[in-house]
Amino acid sequence: MLVIIGPTASGKSALGLALATRPSLRLAGRDFGGGTIINMDSMQVYRELPIITAQPTTDERSYAPHRLYGVLPAREVGTAARWRVMALIEIAAAHEAGRLPILVGGSGLYLRALTDGLSPMPEIPASVRAASRASWEELGPQAFHDRLSARDPETGARLAVNDRQRQVRAWEVLEATGRSITAWQQERGDGPPAPWRFITVLLAPDRAWLRARHQRRFDAMVQGGVVEEVRALEALLAARGRLDRLTLDGVALPALKAHGVPELRAHLHGTMSLADAVERAVLNTSQYAKRQMTWARHQIMSDLSVTTTENDQLRDVEKFLNKVTP
Repeated sequence: MLVIIGPTASGKSALGLALATRPSLRLAGRDFGGGTIINMDSMQVYRELPIITAQPTTDERSYAPHRLYGVLPAREVGTAARWRVMALIEIAAAHEAGRLPILVGGSGLYLRALTDGLSPMPEIPASVRAASRASWEELGPQAFHDRLSARDPETGARLAVNDRQRQVRAWEVLEATGRSITAWQQERGDGPPAPWRFITVLLAPDRAWLRARHQRRFDAMVQGGVVEEVRALEALLAARGRLDRLTLDGVALPALKAHGVPELRAHLHGTMSLADAVERAVLNTSQYAKRQMTWARHQIMSDLSVTTTENDQLRDVEKFLNKVTP
């Protein structure tokens, strides 16, 4: 499957749609009849927030199948484990229909829930991750696979030579914990790693360009009725007695923490002007995008990092996909 990940407003949805609408796609020696876009964003699962979470529009969804957008009510708590179950169903359905599953979003934890399964293994230090990636680049697929198999025969036997992401992940877990990733995964309670090969594209555009996008997008949201959307969300949750209540394990309702929602709620409660709310929302979104990028560079094993923008993204990704070997 194809994964498109990156910071908010980096162009993921547009790129995913451009690829999904191709009448035919060839990836790693397999032909697909177009693509199915599967949401991998933790906030776009909430149905009451289509504007502020920048969900694909009805018109955009008419061009290609879109799955897992707006599937949960805002009064519930979505989790990586819950999303994983739904995503596995949609991925299998896309393959059954002969379409390429294209996971699109910025939630790296959700991606890890698929690629690694959900297990109690600890976070891997950034230095170990960097050293593992460097070893792959230095040794190449076959030699790296041979080294992994010599130290961890069970894991090596189930990983393909060209599966860069999973091989490097297995090696870094070995290096950091002294235990096989297979041993860690056997302790999981929510399912094993998904059985498919992940081709991961990381969008990493210039920060100044990205911040300008955040400003334009939020301005467009205001014009598109986002203030009324947040007002309606508050009314709905208040009517159900859930506004500001703590829910699962003491965690506040995630929908109330979507970027822009706290600032617009402050505006609605009269403690912040609309102009100040927009300015603060754009600033907070840009800071979050910076954290997303830092996390992705340290935690996600991407097959391609794209620093170009807009139309050039599609050109660069298509050129890369044409070269992916089975």
